[in-house]
Amino acid sequence: MAATTESVKADAAEAPLLNQRNLWAGMMLYLVFYSFIRWYEGVYGWSAGLDSFAPEFETYWMNMLYIEIVAEVVLFAGINGYIWKSRDRKVMSITPREELRRHFTHWTWLVCYGWAIYWGASYFTEQDGTWHQTIVRDTDFTPSHIIEFYLSYPIYIITGTASFMYAKTRLPTYQEGLHLMYLIAVIGPFMILPNVGLNEWGHTFWFMEELFVAPLHYGFVFFGWAALAIMGVVNTEVMAITKLLKKDLA
Repeated sequence: MAATTESVKADAAEAPLLNQRNLWAGMMLYLVFYSFIRWYEGVYGWSAGLDSFAPEFETYWMNMLYIEIVAEVVLFAGINGYIWKSRDRKVMSITPREELRRHFTHWTWLVCYGWAIYWGASYFTEQDGTWHQTIVRDTDFTPSHIIEFYLSYPIYIITGTASFMYAKTRLPTYQEGLHLMYLIAVIGPFMILPNVGLNEWGHTFWFMEELFVAPLHYGFVFFGWAALAIMGVVNTEVMAITKLLKKDLA
């Protein structure tokens, strides 16, 4: 009984399984950043983003495009490189409590991925249709596209791949083979980015009205709905956590 009491005290003294500070910090990071981006678009979209041949368009929008592409490549390589470099090489021998803690950290990644998907594939995608139904485009790199295609989409791609890498390198549940639902949930939305090329080609040669129901946009719907495969990942997580809780109670 004494040994059991000491064990319980040691567990109670440890950090909580769910780090709420990291969870809320991640959510707020996206919210504050995208609120600033929306403010920037509202101010400089109308004053400097209507004529792609104007000098101010190069200043406020093309420079933004160049900066964000470089920053995204660096972030993608840095985050995923760090997760891989710091991977647990003895992941199959971790304690049940440590494994449970890592599952909750993984859930933080998944929540941030879902939040990033919302901003990219929902909010900015919807407002892009409104923009192009109002403004006649004279370039593929419109202010709305620079934010939607080349900023918000890469951000959720970086978040999704980092989430997958974390699970693959730190959780025994994902060590054997590749989790099909996870691959669909990450690679599906990623494929929206290559589909942008088809979208721009179609709008350039067909001069289509900006309607979401147009066949040219079917690829966005198909790949976007692939994100629903995340429910398969959630199902795997629930089963793994349930098993760990039973093991801990036993």
